[in-house]
Amino acid sequence: MQLHLPSCTTLALGLLLVFTVQTVISAIMKFSQTAPALFTGFATFAGVGNAQSSNDDKADQATANGTRCGGIINVSLSWHPPAKYEVNDLAGVINGTGVYGYVFNTSVGPLGTYNWCNMPHTNPDTYPPVEEGYKLEYVEVIHRHHKRTPYAANTFPRESYSWECSDEALFYGGEPIGMYGTDSADTHWSVYTSAANPLAPVGFNGTCQFPQITRGGLIDSKKHGKDLKAVYSGMLGFIPEQHDVNLVSYRVTNNVITSQVASMLIPGMYPERENKNAALLIQPDSIDSLEPAYTCSSASALFSSYGSGSSSPAWLQHINASSNLFARLDALSGVNSSASDWHMSWDHYFDNLSSRLCHQKPLPCKIGDSTDCVSQEEADQVFRLGEYEYSFIYRDTNQSLAASVASYGIWAAELAQNLRHAMGEGPPSTGSATSQSVKYRHNVAHDGSVSRLLSILQIDRMVWPGMGSEVVFELYSKQDCYYLRILWGGQVLQSSHPAFGSMDMVPPTLMGLSAEERARFPASARRRFAKSMVKDVLRGIEAYGLSATGLASMLILSRGDNACGMQSFDSGRSRADLQPETYQAPARPAISPHHGCLAKLRAVAARSSLSNLFGRYCLLKPHRKSRRH
Repeated sequence: MQLHLPSCTTLALGLLLVFTVQTVISAIMKFSQTAPALFTGFATFAGVGNAQSSNDDKADQATANGTRCGGIINVSLSWHPPAKYEVNDLAGVINGTGVYGYVFNTSVGPLGTYNWCNMPHTNPDTYPPVEEGYKLEYVEVIHRHHKRTPYAANTFPRESYSWECSDEALFYGGEPIGMYGTDSADTHWSVYTSAANPLAPVGFNGTCQFPQITRGGLIDSKKHGKDLKAVYSGMLGFIPEQHDVNLVSYRVTNNVITSQVASMLIPGMYPERENKNAALLIQPDSIDSLEPAYTCSSASALFSSYGSGSSSPAWLQHINASSNLFARLDALSGVNSSASDWHMSWDHYFDNLSSRLCHQKPLPCKIGDSTDCVSQEEADQVFRLGEYEYSFIYRDTNQSLAASVASYGIWAAELAQNLRHAMGEGPPSTGSATSQSVKYRHNVAHDGSVSRLLSILQIDRMVWPGMGSEVVFELYSKQDCYYLRILWGGQVLQSSHPAFGSMDMVPPTLMGLSAEERARFPASARRRFAKSMVKDVLRGIEAYGLSATGLASMLILSRGDNACGMQSFDSGRSRADLQPETYQAPARPAISPHHGCLAKLRAVAARSSLSNLFGRYCLLKPHRKSRRH
């Protein structure tokens, strides 16, 4: 069965959703105790496109001519349920066979097919072309690391065979910069056990770290880099043939396996970088937004209220239905049946079994009885259950959007800032850490990173993001308008959000219209003034930054000369006045530019910062490393 990655067909745009994430985060974190109700209220979020051109003179001329452009935006920030299909059909998960045609035992599989060991990604053979006339302006890639050994916490107390990694080297070291005669040695770890040490390691014997990117994962990483280079340099001529640090940037998390991937991906893209130094951007461990490593009490409370480890009846339904499989695997593996970490979800068994199969290792047998082994049918059921859990946690539950926005919204805000910069609005999120001219950013992350991002984008068919899972944001321009295309697994991402559908370049001015309504507008009208609208929305988010309803009231233009009809912009306005049930929007707002409004927005934006908003509205607690990535 295919991954159901849609081809490039109908128009849609995810840009506004990503941008409004910044607003939503603050509201969630401020009102964590009522987050679900708050998201219900966000369904009233609405705004009207400003017909102002990016050039003030052109805007004045347009106003003088009475030009009225754009369309009403009515973008719900509510959760929209995903498609119902085999992955989230519990009856089929428990009673079915196989794993929907997904691949779990090799890095090489049919193009476009879900492959846990090496997921589909952007490549020249399947890359969906864009219509002529569009210019690619900016690209940001985020993907999960490639295949690895299992985490130590996910290995059995005793394993029946060893796992050797002597066919690769993991380099660790340091070197002073700019000092003559201080070059370092290329040092790498060589794992061994000592006969004088009477202790046996937990889990696998052998020469591996748990986790580490394996030889096969390193090879997959290099191929991933080659494929991206073939598309964005070879096909599109967007990034240079030779590496240019002023144009291309790489970022990793504090987990070393992402750096291991980057060390192979970079020479895959740029062979001349082999055996050369390469800087990898990284944030402090306790606030790393890419992993994510920062903690927010609101997000934690939401996830724990319905997901892994919770007492939610909806969650326990599949746990109880699979109790016999738990008992069977516990008896075979030696895992204590009272070990809560192993029985609050199928995460541990999934990682243990899938890691073996991806590296062509046999399924485990009971210690002392080589005839009592995990069957392929049992492994398949574990994989079905794991896929079900990720769909449940990140898409099927109506609290998933709020939880994901709160826990991954900082990275989404950084992405939005990079997109703004590419459109000529302010600095990039990396500040002085990179050149202002960087136009390709590459992030190596984890399954938790990609899952939360897919949740925010409200992907229509959620799966557990396998090794190398990739999301690409492509920003295009055409006739002074900007458009965003989002690729998942190398194909246009399909969202359940009714305003988006296929994330393939719908101008913001028609974000709130249905497909039928969009069809009544000519393409030229749909594409006009997108750049202006996007910038106005971003200014509003930066300026207000407290709640979606506040942002909505700023974007709604009332009749008359009241600048933008921004009743809520007045500093004396109370938050109670901004609630969805009390705020009264104009029934039919006029669409006309108000420069006074934009000046106010700019002034407030200059006094606000995203970090201050997070410091105020999200209680950041001491760093707590997650068990699994």
